[in-house]
Amino acid sequence: MATETNNIAVTTRTEKGKGAARRARAGGQVPAVLYGHGTDPQHLNIPAREFAAILRNHGTNAVLELDIEGTNQLALTKQVDVHPIRNYIEHADLLVIKRGEKVTVEVNIVVEGDAQSGTLVVQDANAIEVEADALSIPEQIVVDVDGKVAGTTIHASDLELPAGVTLISDAETLIVAVNEATAAAEDSGAEAAEGAEAPAEAAE
Repeated sequence: MATETNNIAVTTRTEKGKGAARRARAGGQVPAVLYGHGTDPQHLNIPAREFAAILRNHGTNAVLELDIEGTNQLALTKQVDVHPIRNYIEHADLLVIKRGEKVTVEVNIVVEGDAQSGTLVVQDANAIEVEADALSIPEQIVVDVDGKVAGTTIHASDLELPAGVTLISDAETLIVAVNEATAAAEDSGAEAAEGAEAPAEAAE
């Protein structure tokens, strides 16, 4: 559970635009916007190294105790944009929250265990949407497939959620399916054969 806050000192950002954002990143800062609870959006610079460490240790739903030039504000990491090639944080959206408040977030799903021999485990959904106390957001939801047989399906309604956490995603959302490995292999082989036949037909 994300039951602890992460203290981090940030500064207000007066410059806006792509040029200002590039200068901030070059100076080791992440441009961010803080909004919510009817407040005016605040443009901030967050120390990139500290912010990245918090996300590594607490996930993308990390709760931050911001020190905005002497003013404290609790915030939830709402969205993080990462450069697709260079893998650095380009921008972050932060949501103003209050202690005891319920928030809606996406939580990653992790599949653990080994299904029965001769099966293939297919994960259909990587995350689900839940509602939880802002300071008790689960870092992940674990799905145990140990010993599961072919034909087993696990839907969102089957997940074991921590106390106080409510499912928001559709209860019928398919999370994991355990299939027969032989059938899956035959399907893949048939698709490959169809793909190989197409060039031959075109050559004729």
